[in-house]
Formats: sequence, C-alpha cells, structure tokens
Amino acid sequence: MLRTLPTLILLACGFLATSAQTPDATQLADWLRRYPDADANHDGVLTLEEARSYREKVRATRAGANPRATETVRAGPATPSPTFADLAYGTHPRQVLDFWRADSAAPAPVVVYIHGGGFVQGDKSRARESELLRECLAAGVSFAAINYRFLSTDTALPDILRDCARAVQFIRAHATEWNLDKDRLATFGSSAGAGASLWLAFHADLADPSSADPVARESSRPACVGALSTQFTYDFPRWAELFGEDMVARFGGRYNSPAFYGFTSHEEVIGPAGRRVRADCDMHGLMQAGAPPFFLQSDADAVPARTVSEFLHHPLHAKALVDRAREVGVRSIAVVPSLGLEPAAGDARTLREFLLRELGMEAPSPPAPSRSR
Repeated sequence: MLRTLPTLILLACGFLATSAQTPDATQLADWLRRYPDADANHDGVLTLEEARSYREKVRATRAGANPRATETVRAGPATPSPTFADLAYGTHPRQVLDFWRADSAAPAPVVVYIHGGGFVQGDKSRARESELLRECLAAGVSFAAINYRFLSTDTALPDILRDCARAVQFIRAHATEWNLDKDRLATFGSSAGAGASLWLAFHADLADPSSADPVARESSRPACVGALSTQFTYDFPRWAELFGEDMVARFGGRYNSPAFYGFTSHEEVIGPAGRRVRADCDMHGLMQAGAPPFFLQSDADAVPARTVSEFLHHPLHAKALVDRAREVGVRSIAVVPSLGLEPAAGDARTLREFLLRELGMEAPSPPAPSRSR
C-alpha cells in the first residue's frame, strides 16, 4: 500500500495540535496507541521527552514537504495474521496470546515476545510492527506474543511474572499440536518485557511434574533470552546500589510503593515477608551457573539520569547483569556502546542473529582473522 507524504503529515496533525500543552499520563498513553513510532526506545511507555521529539520531527517533515510533490512512501511488508489470536492461557481478559506457526516440516523453535510498558500499559500487538516477527517466520521459527495482567489492587509484580511463566508453559503444552520443539523456546522484550524475560531465565523452573494441570507440568525456563533496555533487578531497593538513594527516591514512582509487591506498608517490604518476595523478583540475584545465555542491548547514554525513562533504562542496568554473568559463569553478549561493551569476535552482534543462532537456525560466524605482526 502507498501513502503520500502529505497524507502521513496530516495523520500527525492531531498530535501536533494537542502536544503544545503539557500532557498528562492518559494523553501520553493515548498518543502511544495512535503514534507508536513516537516511542523512540520501544519500551511501551511514551515519555514527555519522546512526545516532544516526535512532534519536532513531524514539524520538520511538514516544513520541508511540498504539497504538490508526488513522492510516496511505501509501507513495509505486511505482517501475516496470527494462526491463533487472543488465545486464552488463563481466566483474566489480559491472559491471552497471539501465535504464528512457521512453515516447517520438523518441529520448529519458537520465539516469545513480552511487551514493555512499566507493568501498567503496553500490548502484544506491538509485535506485529516488528521486523523480527517476519524474519523468524522466514527462518522457520514460530512466534508468539503475550499479554499479562497490569499492576492493580488485585495484581502485584509476582503475579505478573507468573503470568509470563504460565504463557510459556501454555505454549509448551501445545508443542505437538503446534509443531514446536519445546526445548528451543526463546523469550525477548524491551524494558518490563526484558526484565520479565530475564526473570524467566534465572528463576528456578516453575514446572510441577505432579500437577493435575498439564500446563503446570511444563517448564517455564526459556533456552535463551533477549533483553533490550532492561532493568537489572526487580528488588527495587537494590537500585540504590547503582544510582544512590536520592535518585531512587526522586524517580522511583510506583516502584517505591509497597503495592508493587502486594504489601500495604513500607515496613512489610523491608521485613521478612518483603525480603522473601523481593528476592524472588531479583533476577540479578537469582542468576546462577547453568542459566540460559542472554543478549543485552542498551543504546542510552551513560550519564546521570535526568528523567524517569533514563533512570529505568540506564545502561548501568545492563552492565550489572554482565558483571553478574561473568561472576557466576553464565554466557552473555552485550551491546552497550556508551559503556564500551560489545560482542567478542565471532559472537552474535544483533538480537536476531543471537536468537536464531541459539535456536539452531543460523550457523555461527567465523572468528575475525587475527592481524599478523
């Protein structure tokens, strides 16, 4: 389908008109749904800084456009419709997933996308914009995208993380029906989806072989994980180790609330029960030898955080995970330019390459030749 450049500019007029004033969280969430390209770091949360940047970019485009020009913009290849859409893996309306079955004679690997959004917004539909979805299907890899419950008075972080685990188990429980190799399952996501993916990789397997529920008998652990703009732990008080108490108090927001863990007071959070729950959400502390390999990417600048988004997605999160992986002997690849972290010779250099290689669908690249002296 073709769209003229003036038409694209007109689509942004509402954004330009309303974004001249300071928006509230509801407006930002509405803009994110209408203008997903404004989400520059693809974490599922539109910040005021991203909204302003997108507004200026569209203004610049409008200023340079000739209304009589015949230049056209060709849309990317259409994403195929899911084999199954909004398939329930639980009883809550948000416990649903989309699944795309790859064209493969043999049981196929599967990549599972977990969306971001701070555990309060976002949607699995973001996967449909992803080139990675099309690349996986072209490589013979099936694909799934999941929703999960949001933080509320009835749902705390541990519940959300176990929603993600249940979705993985549900997919594995349908391996025969969907022609999947359940041992070759990867998860990936950005921001909250990245952290949830890492939690699945490092937490003890939630499979219960004695359960009467066939889904619960399946493994919750992925074979490998991709994490973009991640957090290093969801034991939130530990963030002071990287950023200091003042910054945690300044930018912590909902993560400083006892309700984040399902408690009603700060005393409960720091008490014995709170320590147990926080430790169970601490993917950094849960990482041990034998955990699945993971790929990290953070394109943010390594400067003191000035906004909530910079705090949540700071590259120091990735570095802390890399340091822990080296300490316990877990294989990791990190692309964090601002901290000088890059793949070693012969390692995958992109998320796509990492996932396909770990799932046995792409051969490793040969090591770079050494220079003779």
